[in-house]
Amino acid sequence: MIAEAVRRELAEALGPKALLDREEDLRLYEFDGGVDKARPDVVVFPRSAEQAAAIARIAQKHKVPLVGRGAGTGLSGGAIPREGGIMVGFSRMNRILELDLENERAVVEPGVVNLELTNTVAPMGYFFAPDPSSQKACTIGGNVAENAGGPHTLVYGVTTNHVLGLEAVLPDGRVIQTGARWPDAAGYDLTGLLTGSEGTLALVTKVTVRLMKKPEAVKTFLAIYDSVDDCAATVSEITARAITPAALEMLDGTLLRMVEEATHAGYPLDAAGVLLIELEGVTEAVEDQAEQIKLACEACNAREFRTARSAQERDLLWKGRKNAFGAIGRVSPFFYVHDGVVPRTQIAPTLHEIGAIGNRHELTISNIFHAGDGNMHPIILFDARKPGDIEKAQRAGFDILEHCVKVGGSITGEHGIGMEKIDLMAKQFNEETLELMRKLKQVFDPAQLFNPGKLLPAGRGCAEIRQPPIVGPEDLL
Repeated sequence: MIAEAVRRELAEALGPKALLDREEDLRLYEFDGGVDKARPDVVVFPRSAEQAAAIARIAQKHKVPLVGRGAGTGLSGGAIPREGGIMVGFSRMNRILELDLENERAVVEPGVVNLELTNTVAPMGYFFAPDPSSQKACTIGGNVAENAGGPHTLVYGVTTNHVLGLEAVLPDGRVIQTGARWPDAAGYDLTGLLTGSEGTLALVTKVTVRLMKKPEAVKTFLAIYDSVDDCAATVSEITARAITPAALEMLDGTLLRMVEEATHAGYPLDAAGVLLIELEGVTEAVEDQAEQIKLACEACNAREFRTARSAQERDLLWKGRKNAFGAIGRVSPFFYVHDGVVPRTQIAPTLHEIGAIGNRHELTISNIFHAGDGNMHPIILFDARKPGDIEKAQRAGFDILEHCVKVGGSITGEHGIGMEKIDLMAKQFNEETLELMRKLKQVFDPAQLFNPGKLLPAGRGCAEIRQPPIVGPEDLL
């Protein structure tokens, strides 16, 4: 519990209508898209960088933990107030402040919904490239915190490739500006440092982003396979032909059946796997690459190769992909999503290993992922009402990520570390590297108040990794 003086000072700085502290309200802010839960003591809603700075100074004065939150769609516990304290919700800082189409730039507040920015500039022929599957709800501030990706990152990159500058509040209340309105600003790349730092170094209050012109031509394909090995082999075959699709997504048979029953997107119910492939660019190049893509799929034993014949067919295929998580609810009351990364050549062996891990833990695991860059998204189905199921799901996730590192990959591609993967960091990095990260955190946040208990293990070496924390059924129900 925080002191009454903290509540009083927050109300004075922001106004009484910018603060929530009733239990029924706080319950709405104790979770994200993962399985962990923890409740804040108070939630506040700044409308400006000055108000966010005032919140930081109050937290610093009273030594109260502080956690930023966008839309709460994260999947690694990044916005979970692990130690209680103050939660800073950015839903009221949701304005597009400036559009500079001549220079392909926009300046936005952190609470702007990702898709809203694209919808705003689409009539002028532009779009914002990062497109997480939650883009209808997730905010750009949250995308910056997690360095979010999405299906089209294969050609466009992740959030950091589209952020030019930031305004941010430091833990002591100072407001800084990083980067510039053009690429390659002078000095250290503080913009790159803060992007993906998961709210542990600063609170982002303004973002300058890059806008892009809509491509001249877009073609979307669905390749259907009777073997997941053939499906995975196609990814390497396309790369070997020097083609980089805008998107290259894979769904295994378990998941595509759930998706098709929910969305009727046209996915075959009897397939072992499918590839959703999209090309973008000038018309002539897209037409040429489309033929090469078809040949690559056929060379890897695709039983069928479909081309979306209209924008409506394309939208329906993408509806199936982007609404996949919702479709799972028709089959399983709970699910647990990971995002380990493996080299493209390891996709097929990793799918087999994920299947073996599922069998070992007696769990069904389905797969939907960004195959082009090896960003796996195993979805572990479980039932929190069954004793031991949560523990099995978390241990299965731990085993999958260990395997990703073992074959030369990473424990995250876009979801971040948060609190979910914190004890796997020592699998990814040696102690010297982790200690350097801790020292960097100390420079920004010596009191360790910004999003404590996230991203970095607290001084444990590689030999001291524990299994993931176990969440009880009462925490999820």
